[in-house]
Amino acid sequence: MEGKLVMKPILTGIDHVHLYVDDRQAAEEWYRSTLGFERVDALMSWAVNNGPITLENPQGNIHLALFEQEALPNTSAVAFGTNGEEFLAWKSQLESDGLDLRLTDHKLAYSLYFRDPWDNLHEITTYERDFVAKNLDPAVNRQLSG
Repeated sequence: MEGKLVMKPILTGIDHVHLYVDDRQAAEEWYRSTLGFERVDALMSWAVNNGPITLENPQGNIHLALFEQEALPNTSAVAFGTNGEEFLAWKSQLESDGLDLRLTDHKLAYSLYFRDPWDNLHEITTYERDFVAKNLDPAVNRQLSG
């Protein structure tokens, strides 16, 4: 079959991401107050026998499935995307919330990295790099490039 192009069925996006926490109710509240996610009531029948509580963002296009279990070593990240203006708003909001942020200039994009209270790594990325560079505090830009 080598050299032959085979058409694959279409994927329409990522349906949901599994997150492991030791307290689903506390995690649900953190994701609501910090990132604006709300419970998907229509999927609560899954939240029995170790099933997840599913949350979604206000637009309904990002879903997080909160599974309750002891913390596991976590080396993966959930990366959210946004535009440049919203990226700067998220930076300000998360700093106001007291989160420990790492801002990275990838030269093609900017990313904010932070962890939830259960040590799950999150990233917010924008590819509107020039807009962010122009609107970031000059001291922050010097720190990133120095």
